[in-house]
Amino acid sequence: MPIAGQGMLLTSMDVDAHDEAEFNRWYDREHLEERVAIDGFLEARRYVAHDGKPKYLSLYSTATFDVLDSPAYRKALANQTDWSKANIARFKNMIRGVARITISRGVGRGATLGIIRLRPPANGADKLRAALREQLDPSAQDGIISMHLLENDPDLSKPLTSDAAKPDPGAGDWFVLIDATDLNAAPAASARITDNAAFKPLVVTHGVYRLLWDIAKSDLPHG
Repeated sequence: MPIAGQGMLLTSMDVDAHDEAEFNRWYDREHLEERVAIDGFLEARRYVAHDGKPKYLSLYSTATFDVLDSPAYRKALANQTDWSKANIARFKNMIRGVARITISRGVGRGATLGIIRLRPPANGADKLRAALREQLDPSAQDGIISMHLLENDPDLSKPLTSDAAKPDPGAGDWFVLIDATDLNAAPAASARITDNAAFKPLVVTHGVYRLLWDIAKSDLPHG
C-alpha cells in the first residue's frame, strides 16, 4: 500500500496573513514532529494550495484507524503545548477528517496532490466506493503515481476550534487523494471524477496542493 498504514488524519485551515510566519514556524519546528512521535503514527506531510481552499493541508498516516481514537492520541489532544494552543486559536475554516483508507492504488508519493471532497449519498456508500475503485487507477494516467480514498468517521471528524460544537453535515465526507509528479497532471486526473456525471453531484470541493515537506517515524531523533 503506497500510503503507510490504514488510518489517516487530514487537517486543513486558513490563517490570517499576519499570523502565517508564526503558524508555519510552529508547524515546521514542533507540530508535525510531535504528532509523528505519537504511538501508532507513521508519517506526516504538509502542503500549501496551488489552487484550492483552505490554503494549508496536512496528512498524518497511522498504523490502524483505531490509533486515531487511542489513549495516546487523546492524551496528546488533551495536553497541547502553549505554542499549539496559540496557533490553533488562529485557525480559520478548519477541516479535520479522521478517516479510514479504503482504497489505495499505485506506488509512491508525489510532489503534487490533487484532492476531491465528496459527500456520499445516504445508503449509497458501497455503490460509490465500487465506482470510485474503477476510477482510481494511476496506471492509466500519465503523471499520476498513486490514488487513494479516505472515508471520514463522522463521530471523530470534528475541528479542534470552537466550531467543533456546531452541526457539521460534512463530517462523514470522503476525500480522494491523487499523488502526481507535476502540477499539470493532477487537474486532469481530478476531472475524470469532478466532470463525470455520476460523481459531479457529490463533489463538494476540489483543488491542487504542493508538497512543502514530509517526515516519517524513522526520521525522528532517537533517545
